[in-house]
Amino acid sequence: MTSLKERLTKITKKDIIRASVWSVIYIVFIVWVAWDDQQSLLWLLLLPVIADMFTTRFIPWNWWKKYKPAAKDEDPNPKANATLYTICSWIDAIVFALVAVYFINVYIFQNYQIPSSSLEKSLRVGDYLLVSKMSYGARVPNTPLSMPLTQHTMPKWLGGGKSFIENPQWDYKRLRGWDTPQQGDIVVFNFPAGDTVVIGHENPDYYSLKYFAQQYGINALRSQFGITNADMHNLVYRPVDRRENYVKRCVGTPGDSLQIIDNIIFTRHIDEQGWHEEPEKEGLQLNYYVETDGHILTSSYLDQIGISKDDRAKINSTLYHFPLTHSMRQQMLKNPHVVAIHLEDERAGGSVYPLGHTSWTRDNYGPIYIPRRGDRILITEDNYHIYRRVAETYEHRPIHIGEEYEFQMNYYWMMGDNRHNSADSRYWGFVPEDHIVGRPVFIWLSIEKDNPWFKGHIRWNRLFHGAEK
Repeated sequence: MTSLKERLTKITKKDIIRASVWSVIYIVFIVWVAWDDQQSLLWLLLLPVIADMFTTRFIPWNWWKKYKPAAKDEDPNPKANATLYTICSWIDAIVFALVAVYFINVYIFQNYQIPSSSLEKSLRVGDYLLVSKMSYGARVPNTPLSMPLTQHTMPKWLGGGKSFIENPQWDYKRLRGWDTPQQGDIVVFNFPAGDTVVIGHENPDYYSLKYFAQQYGINALRSQFGITNADMHNLVYRPVDRRENYVKRCVGTPGDSLQIIDNIIFTRHIDEQGWHEEPEKEGLQLNYYVETDGHILTSSYLDQIGISKDDRAKINSTLYHFPLTHSMRQQMLKNPHVVAIHLEDERAGGSVYPLGHTSWTRDNYGPIYIPRRGDRILITEDNYHIYRRVAETYEHRPIHIGEEYEFQMNYYWMMGDNRHNSADSRYWGFVPEDHIVGRPVFIWLSIEKDNPWFKGHIRWNRLFHGAEK
């Protein structure tokens, strides 16, 4: 075995530079992760191991390189094994790539694709976003042992099933970020009602399906969603960081009271006296019934207005159903064949949170108080069901009518700009701070699935466009 003195004499200037760079990166990362937990600074004891990888190499990280076949101008290598060397080279490259991707996705940024129309026309279906984890502070993962590039399920070609190992489970911890979610921010977060999932039937969520079955019976559940009683018992539990990613707009922050009156949001902060109306976003959409004189609204006309193929519904020869922004509605009113445009009835939205315990609707909701950490609220018969899930599911603490409850986390209220086609806080309640994933920074790719490749399939005008507030 080579002595330490001999190893030290073989260290080159290049080795010292590489060891220094990676040591600094390691120190900065550990200090960032352990800024409020001095015990975690013990990870710095591994610094000699980092230095050894590039200098003395006492730990034989690259043992397989001794089997490298000699080049044409080199002396033959008696230990050469081309097959072993090639296999180990690929394993080394793949492991390094997976580890790098894992840390980048967890602590720096990740890709996110807009799957639904809930934020139309602010963010479009087919937009691919770069989501910053550092903006609000990256979370230390609850389930550290998982397959990179998967959220909760392995690809079918790898057999499907869970892509994470539930143990160990780490407590919630968020690193220092630059900001917290503000009113008007578009935010990516883990779906709060996604803790329990009916396998193969993730939408609507389990709690909505359960409520629907209680109200109308399992036969109605089968006819409406194709779900049987056996399906309702085929469940899987997902930790916070393995729940589905959602993206919505933050319309209420900790300490705010919120109410919706005729689709207009009003908020009041805890230290304010009166309510103030939230300005309407340019891309905000509502559902309307469009009545014509019998003239057909052609596909080319609807393309011009900006109504996607998925959003087009013809009720009969004179009646259509579309989601429209204010400007799209004004544009359609100028059509001489349009007789009238009626707003969709609020009852079409169904039951809202807390399910079965309020007369609120999606268009007229609240008022409701959004808790902040440290708040103490007297639990009454009126607010028990509003805060029961917060206490029992998110904070794992008991809650009782007639007693004060102290909240352990901050909470947010998230809604989509496509108000009548958005499963948001009106249906499943508050978003806890430990569910916050990050902030979309910009759109790096945008695909229009309704158009062919060479006729607008890529929305070039949206590339590197910011995720608008």
